[in-house]
Amino acid sequence: MIYNLDKINEMAEGDEAFINSVISVFLEEVPQDLEDLETALDQQNHERVYKLAHKIKPNVDLLGMEQTRAVALQVETLGKNNASMDEIRKVFPMLKKDIHQVVAELHKDFDL
Repeated sequence: MIYNLDKINEMAEGDEAFINSVISVFLEEVPQDLEDLETALDQQNHERVYKLAHKIKPNVDLLGMEQTRAVALQVETLGKNNASMDEIRKVFPMLKKDIHQVVAELHKDFDL
């Protein structure tokens, strides 16, 4: 399992509806943000890369995805610092793979 719900469970205090709501929002927003991030990479738009990675980061953090959060932070920093797009493209596949994997797991685990 690539995610853990410790942070969400702590916030939810046993409220299953809250947990399902957070998971649903993740499933609605993060795949779209990831797609937009890939488009920003194709357009070589550093500002948009930075903003989208910045938006993705707390969402994966909430799901306890520490490694994915670190990769999102790396993409965010590279975008902010106008690093070469080639450098960002080397890191991006890890972020994409992890997010696709967690989306599939969440759909299966939460029947959403």
